[in-house]
Amino acid sequence: MFEDLRGKRVLVTGASSGLGAHFVALLAGQGAHVVATARRLERLSALAEACAGLPGRVTPLVLDVASVAAIEAGLGEASAAMGGLDVLINNAGVAETERALDLSEAQWDAQLDINLKGCFFAAQSAARIMSRQQSGGSIVNIASILGERVAISVAPYAASKAALIQLTKALALEWARHKVRVNALAPGYVVTDINRDFFATEVGQALIKRIPMRRPADLGDLDGPLLLLCSNASRFMTGAVVAVDGGHLVSGL
Repeated sequence: MFEDLRGKRVLVTGASSGLGAHFVALLAGQGAHVVATARRLERLSALAEACAGLPGRVTPLVLDVASVAAIEAGLGEASAAMGGLDVLINNAGVAETERALDLSEAQWDAQLDINLKGCFFAAQSAARIMSRQQSGGSIVNIASILGERVAISVAPYAASKAALIQLTKALALEWARHKVRVNALAPGYVVTDINRDFFATEVGQALIKRIPMRRPADLGDLDGPLLLLCSNASRFMTGAVVAVDGGHLVSGL
């Protein structure tokens, strides 16, 4: 079903670890040429080396999505190197736990600048490239179920993801005429190296019990939905928000 991803030109932000690194390996495994971007070159280089045996190709590129100038330069460089851009995975994001009464301006700006502003300008740069191509392209924004429901002490993160979902729909409407599709993937709680120990704690286990499927997602649970949104299998999908959360969003109040 996803054979059309072979040879596709893809850029992934926030690719040095977690979901981003997994997405890079997944797409390279499908034969895509993936430019993996983040701020830490050593991690990107290690990821590219780990993916060396896959059908596709991984090229590391240092990119700080908190800087609009860096975004424009980075996407321009990646597009020039690959001869265009077919898919953007807007994955870079940060979260910090802090009570709203104690939140500082710097904490607010740090999350909104990356989670929302950075995503918009990366999408804008990608759409400018894609709109000049006969084939258009696909932009996948990595949102969160916290963009649709909330939790304690994550106000800036939840606000940024809610805005990203609305931004996804607005850009989908505006760019459809240019053959640029914009969709969002909204994961629930996903087990990564960073939170694996937390889910083993009493608090983590209590959280898992609130998920209807009674488990958090593994990274592999995101594979099918991501490949769908990147490929021609979703060629008539734009403005969609695909939740992958084990039923968490529809759980009882």
